Amino acid sequence: MPRRRGRDCQRFFTLEGVLSRGDQFARAIHCGGPGTGGADGNTYNVLDLTLAPGVASPTPRSFFTTSSCGVCGTASIDAVEKVSSYDVSSDGIQVSAHDVAAFPDRLREQQKTFDKTGGLHGAALFDVVTGELLVAREDVGRHNAVDKVVGWALLNDRLPLRGTVLQVSGRVSFELVQKAVMAGIPILSAVSAPSSLAIELAERAGLTLAAFVRGSSMNLYTRADRIRVPSTTPAATEVASVR
Repeated sequence: MPRRRGRDCQRFFTLEGVLSRGDQFARAIHCGGPGTGGADGNTYNVLDLTLAPGVASPTPRSFFTTSSCGVCGTASIDAVEKVSSYDVSSDGIQVSAHDVAAFPDRLREQQKTFDKTGGLHGAALFDVVTGELLVAREDVGRHNAVDKVVGWALLNDRLPLRGTVLQVSGRVSFELVQKAVMAGIPILSAVSAPSSLAIELAERAGLTLAAFVRGSSMNLYTRADRIRVPSTTPAATEVASVR
C-alpha cells in the first residue's frame, strides 16, 4: 500500500475489518524509492505489510485519499458496509445527557495544536462508567483523528470499546459511524450535523448517534435509550429533539 507509518497501517486495517487485536499484525517494512535497493526488487516508496498467520488478507479496493469524507474511496455503499467483529447494538451502557453535553468542551481542552493553528479536527474517547477521558487525538482530517483514537485502543488491547463514547469536533459522515461500529463503540457524539447515510447506518448497527451537541442541547437520532434525561430536571427540556 502507499507509504504510511506502521501504526497508521495498524489503525487502517483495524477500521477495514482486517484486525481486531494488536497481535494480528506482524510487521511493516519500509521499502525505499527507486534506486535505493528495496528488498525482493521492491524499489517503490511503499510499506510491505505482513499479517500474522491465519489473518485473512483484505479485499482490494481503491483509495483516492485517506482523509476523505463519507464514501469517496469506495465504489458503493455496499462496499463500505462491513461486518464488524463487535455487536454495538447489544451494549446496554447508559450515560447522562449532562455528561454528553460536557464532552465537547472536555475534548476542546485537549486540542493544543488547534489552539495554535485553528485548523485541526479532534476526537476523544470517554469511559461512561468513570467519566475518564481515555485518549484524545488531533489531525487535519477528522477521519484520521478517529483512526488515531482507535489505533490507541488496538495497541493497548482495549478493543472492543464497549461502555465508551466517541466525541468528535465536527460533523458526522457515514465513514465515522462505520469506524465507531468497527471498534465496538456504542455511542458517537458530534458538535455538528450528521449525514443522512450516517443516520441510516447508525440505525441499522444499533449505535447511538447524538449530534449538534452544543451547550445544553443536542439532537438524538438513533438509540436514544442510552442517553438518560431525567424528567424531573430542567435538563429534560434542553435536549432539542429525539429523531
